[in-house]
Amino acid sequence: MAATQNGSMSNSGSRREFVEGWTLAQTLGEGAYGEVKLLINHQSGEAVAMKMVNLAKHPDAAGSVKKEVCIQKIMQNPHILRYYGQRSQGSIEYIFLEYAAGGELFDRIEPDVGMAQSEAQKYFVQLMSGVKYLHDRGVAHRDLKPENILLDERDNIKISDFGMATMFRMKGTERLLDKRCGTLPYVAPEVLVQPYSATPADIWSCGIILVTLLAGELPWDQPKMSCKDFVMWKENTTWTSITPWKKLTTLQLSLLRKILAIDPKERLTIQQILSHKWCNLRFSSTDLHILEDQPPRKRLRSDLDISSDRDDFSRIYMSQPSEQGLSEDTTDSVRADVKSGGFCFSQPTLMDDLILCSQMNQTQGTQSSQSVMQRLVKRMTRFFVVTKCEETTKRISGVAEKLGFTWKTTGDVGTMTISTMDRRKLQLIFKVNFIEMDGRLLVDFRLSKGCGLEFKRNFVKIKNKMKDILDVQ
Repeated sequence: MAATQNGSMSNSGSRREFVEGWTLAQTLGEGAYGEVKLLINHQSGEAVAMKMVNLAKHPDAAGSVKKEVCIQKIMQNPHILRYYGQRSQGSIEYIFLEYAAGGELFDRIEPDVGMAQSEAQKYFVQLMSGVKYLHDRGVAHRDLKPENILLDERDNIKISDFGMATMFRMKGTERLLDKRCGTLPYVAPEVLVQPYSATPADIWSCGIILVTLLAGELPWDQPKMSCKDFVMWKENTTWTSITPWKKLTTLQLSLLRKILAIDPKERLTIQQILSHKWCNLRFSSTDLHILEDQPPRKRLRSDLDISSDRDDFSRIYMSQPSEQGLSEDTTDSVRADVKSGGFCFSQPTLMDDLILCSQMNQTQGTQSSQSVMQRLVKRMTRFFVVTKCEETTKRISGVAEKLGFTWKTTGDVGTMTISTMDRRKLQLIFKVNFIEMDGRLLVDFRLSKGCGLEFKRNFVKIKNKMKDILDVQ
């Protein structure tokens, strides 16, 4: 892989050459220890994701990086993100990974709805296959969530982000784990209170992921007795009368009750899960109705039209996971659902990606009556405005102040950083990038730190207060 050869970064330009023939395009995500950036080959257009960790700033990350690389090296599976190589340059560690052109799994989940059962089944079965591969090799992921599950250009699952992964079995001998890590809504209850077995804990996380796929929302904030929703589930009281459970079929609930069993010893194994009736349902080739009775449910377009061409554009997604797995003293970084008046958040992470697609299409002579950007931008945390950058910055800063947020501009690169506290009194930070494109100004919001649900709620608040300057052409 050419991207792993020796070379140095140039400081000139926003898109600079990292090594000969490879351009450092833009940031795809960021986390506690560093960033994930996109590398593009000038000639072939090949894309590679590059994770950067500055050990001078984060010396405690050295062990994590070493472990992550060792684990990724031994992974060769269709549902695991491929590892290409590593390079050290001064205090910077670079890890080169497969670029998942299909985006994050979470971007396919409709808020408060989920997705068609056929799609949920496909993704879940592939996820279980990938997790089984990990467990068979003695590896526990420990931070399974939709943000860490990517999709390739063929819409297949790719498990990513092994920053919290660990070996739990060596030469046939298993050990209990005691590190409290993960993302709170997805962690198993035993992870928070005692040494735990690796495989049941990962399986629990997969069960929570299945709930989000089917219902478009999380069942609880955290699996603790202080959380009313979790207590209702644990004590088997009136949970069936509330969301997300009342959205699910009897067959789905029968599977989830066995995956989300409080006692890890009673949880289904992966083989048992894959043998469950729901995982082996067959769908009609015309309307995707499953072959069993279901309660009434809001229908998705994909329920109605299997031949839809929507994926022709959705598969041009170019996103990569932010590395926001949480330790025991932080809260969830899940990008959860939000009621948004019909606004859907299922698109790439940065507008730069779409610009890149557009430029590639122009270079290759591709013509389209409606550009990729026009087809995708309606479904993202971004919008076009009719005002110029300076005026738009003033407008957003005024809205932020009225909402009680703090803000600052970053240098001269057209970026704002907005900070606030979420409903749990934890820090929420997101960035706003202003991008000139074809005479129009795109305002792009991206979560930097905190809860994705709160980020989306606040994005909607800001957008609604700027309706008079939105460019809706």
